[in-house]
Amino acid sequence: MNNADNVAKKGDSSKQIREHLLDVAEGLFCEKGFAGTSVRDITSRARCNVAAVNYHFGGKEKLYYEVFYRHMHTLRDIRIASIKRVMSQGEGEVTLEQLLHAFAMAFIELLLDKSKGRRFMKLMVREMLDPYLPKKMFVEEVGRPTLSALGEAMAKTCPGLGQKETVMSILSVIGQLIHTIYLSEIFNAEEDLGLQMPNLAEMVEHIVAFSAGGILAVAEEGNRKNDGE
Repeated sequence: MNNADNVAKKGDSSKQIREHLLDVAEGLFCEKGFAGTSVRDITSRARCNVAAVNYHFGGKEKLYYEVFYRHMHTLRDIRIASIKRVMSQGEGEVTLEQLLHAFAMAFIELLLDKSKGRRFMKLMVREMLDPYLPKKMFVEEVGRPTLSALGEAMAKTCPGLGQKETVMSILSVIGQLIHTIYLSEIFNAEEDLGLQMPNLAEMVEHIVAFSAGGILAVAEEGNRKNDGE
């Protein structure tokens, strides 16, 4: 084996250790939160030296950030890709409902992933209750790019909708989706509630139709006001 092969092998090994530390730390942060998890907890479960956390991340706080970063980037990229994909179809005749449906499915499917998605939801709940991340981190990494992409697409599928109304409409749709996921988890965990919950596909259809109707009505009102000026 030559020197180049040795360097490559060491690089691969270092990357594997880094990813393993991220996986282990994520599980512990879900279980115990940031404050309840020590560096020794992480390295003990990962079966590596305590110095590995400082070497790869510069400390527990930056490791915590990296755990969130890799989820945030995936969330952002998948959602924006779904918007671009649907807008590239239909030769410019994409409807608002088609746009919202593509976005809603991308939003829900990732968070319902039985491993990564649900674990990220637990992390987010812990972070909301006991925050340690920089306040603007989620907004900068996920919120602003997603709002921008979806807002531009909505402007094409729904002319007449003002910027303020666009932002409120997007936040309304996202709020409905998050609440649906949360309630779905609760009702599925309780078998004796005597309630028949619609499945998620049906809920997405309802949210899309309900939201599109309201958004189009607001846009039509905006168009009438503009015509009257």
